[in-house]
Amino acid sequence: MDTVFHPLADLFAQLGLPSSADEIDAFIAQHAPLSSDIALADAPFWSEAQAGFIRESLEMDADWAEAVDHLDARLRNAG
Repeated sequence: MDTVFHPLADLFAQLGLPSSADEIDAFIAQHAPLSSDIALADAPFWSEAQAGFIRESLEMDADWAEAVDHLDARLRNAG
């Protein structure tokens, strides 16, 4: 089975967010740290479509799951 690696910048672009390294860092600084009792897809800063994409990516273990996990880790460990 072939898997596709999606960098964090591609995930941000897929979510319709600014995707340069500085813009990603600014997003994480603005929204971190994310509490451990909130699932990433349930965070209040996502639109309904963004939350659905994140949830589906994780539930289906899609190609995007690794990038979503990376974003989750950065949001929880920043600060």
